[in-house]
Amino acid sequence: MRVPGSGSPALTVDPDGAHDGMRTAGDRVRKRALEERDRTPDPDPYGRDHDEWNPGQGPNPGPAQSDLTVDKFFQPGGILSGRMESWEDRPGQWEMASGVAAAIGSRRHLIVEAGTGTGKTLAYLVPLVLAGIRAVISTGTKNLQEQLLRKDVPLLESLLGHKLHVALMKGRGNFLCLQKWEERVRKPMLEGTADLTDFGLIHDWASGTETGDRSELQTLRTDSRLWPQIDARRETCSGKQCEFFDRCYVTRMHQRAREADLIVVNHHLFFADLALSKDDFGAIIPHHQAVVFDEAHEIESVIGQFFGVSLGNSQLDELSRDVQGVASKAKFGSKQLDRLLKGLRTAGKNFFDLFSDMESRTTLRERSEFRRRHGKQYDSLASALEGLHSHISLVAGHSEEAEPFSNRAQSLLVTLRALMDDIDSDLADAAAGHPALSLMIDDRRENFVHWVEKRGKAVHLRATPIDVAPILAETLFQREGSALLTSATLAVDDTFDYVRGRLGMGNSNELIVAGHFDYRRQCLLYIPDNMPDPRANTYSERAAEEITRLLDLSRGRAFVLFTSYRQMTDIHKRVSSFLPYPCLMQGQGSNAALLDRFRATKNCVLFATMSFWQGVDVPGDQLSCVIVDKLPFAVPSDPVVGARIEQIRAEGGNPFQQYQIPSAVLTLKQGFGRLIRTASDRGVLALLDSRVVTKGYGRIFLKSLPDYPRTSSLDDVANFFQRPA
Repeated sequence: MRVPGSGSPALTVDPDGAHDGMRTAGDRVRKRALEERDRTPDPDPYGRDHDEWNPGQGPNPGPAQSDLTVDKFFQPGGILSGRMESWEDRPGQWEMASGVAAAIGSRRHLIVEAGTGTGKTLAYLVPLVLAGIRAVISTGTKNLQEQLLRKDVPLLESLLGHKLHVALMKGRGNFLCLQKWEERVRKPMLEGTADLTDFGLIHDWASGTETGDRSELQTLRTDSRLWPQIDARRETCSGKQCEFFDRCYVTRMHQRAREADLIVVNHHLFFADLALSKDDFGAIIPHHQAVVFDEAHEIESVIGQFFGVSLGNSQLDELSRDVQGVASKAKFGSKQLDRLLKGLRTAGKNFFDLFSDMESRTTLRERSEFRRRHGKQYDSLASALEGLHSHISLVAGHSEEAEPFSNRAQSLLVTLRALMDDIDSDLADAAAGHPALSLMIDDRRENFVHWVEKRGKAVHLRATPIDVAPILAETLFQREGSALLTSATLAVDDTFDYVRGRLGMGNSNELIVAGHFDYRRQCLLYIPDNMPDPRANTYSERAAEEITRLLDLSRGRAFVLFTSYRQMTDIHKRVSSFLPYPCLMQGQGSNAALLDRFRATKNCVLFATMSFWQGVDVPGDQLSCVIVDKLPFAVPSDPVVGARIEQIRAEGGNPFQQYQIPSAVLTLKQGFGRLIRTASDRGVLALLDSRVVTKGYGRIFLKSLPDYPRTSSLDDVANFFQRPA
């Protein structure tokens, strides 16, 4: 189904930062971007002042000048069918590719839902290559970045018969810092056998790597203590003064990107960059004429991070450790500095201890009153940061290694004052170089929610945009070029009204492409008709009984997905002891380790919450059943969700219809999407929430799902599992 839009210019995206664990929103990204701009000239022929649209005139023109078209590539008897042994006709892939080509050619935006199995990667890669323009592809995860580079691009190169100019961009924390590594080789300073093992792995790899990208080190532990001490992320980078600048892996990454036609990034990097580009600073991701967002359903949550503001106790600890570690080496340490760092640690602990009695996610209202009530702790922390900034500023003229720490202390102080509503004209001036801080300080629409997040010992004060639509409309969708959004889950009730409104997309071309799989044959949707309301006291007991029956019929081989951690642990306790199958539960190890165990364990069952509702791929009969306990409505007590509900209600809208239902629909589609991943997969989807059939809004959920055959009979489920594939 293609629904043409009615005329709005699209965009030229010019985002320029890297997500590397920003200590204050926009600050670290902006600082590094400015350094890159100052130290590296941009030879890009499509510089920031170049607004012309010149298909076929990119850095490496070529394909756009041939007579190859999307139709000739995808049609039966075309390039794809003639050169790919496993080719099968996918009308949806051809339809999507035609839609992408039309959007690029008319410089319009496109939003397209492409069901699983469509082959959407080739469907957007081919039109981008044939257009001969520079484009950015932004993926949901770094794993998808790697898949594009290692699988999809080589496939397309083999089909076209020539190399493509493609570059991969990641945040600095993914790369080895040559200066830090040389220092560590001279003075290993290792603690324990784990550090010794990691050092040996990195040493062998570092001598031969061309990219310095940690992803090549597949045997290095994800929680390696050594890697953060030698990566390129921390603010001890001396820029062009570094003796390793020309050999620097980050410098080389930027050079490859400027020479590429296709630049592959992830959403975190792109939106960190976009937050910087709002004020047109620096240039890290080169100028381009089109951007594709793969897994675009994640955009709203990601952009909230990078146009938000955050300050945590861990940032104060990191600053103290970093200063202490560099001061002796750079010879600006002193007893006075030691006293200042000790004072900062004490003041930081006393201030963040004020939030110890709060829930894990709590809205922070009346910030000014909180600041006045706890003036002693607040003033002590502010004074400690100011004192450290002033002291290091005095020695920065004698030691260039000290300057970044002076800037960090000042940045944390500005962030602290802004988050605690200690705002005056001087603070606004100090925040002028920080787009997110400036937005928050000048929050005339009251579009930020202020809240506290606690995870273990970590405490963070956060300010998050409630409505990202105006931000994206200004920074992304109102610019020249094409923004292409794609995912298997974007439409609600056969429309894109929800996603368009939440993202501020405005008019665009639209396309819904049915999935390539035969859902009528491959799966069965089971909704029992005798379940109590999920809010009833008897629900957990009945759900446990139903789950036990289903898992007995499926012989394990299932994901059981929950909307709350408490419900998951309760049901797991009720069910696992009665099943003859291995029952894993989220929290018993890292998510990656649990997934590996599930794949490797016959008849396994995994009980999980939202972390496993999307981005998890288990093809084959190892996963033959997905059970969802409740419709995945976002928790209204969550600070960000609650603020969005309040805002919609204050504007005269209906938050349940406009926000809560559509959001839950997309999440349910993601959860069910874990089951059928290939044309040979078969399985049962089970939804234990009676509201999908007893409430009027249930129709929206059912209509938004693929054309699954549906039953309320366990006999049908048993027959399905007994039926041969």
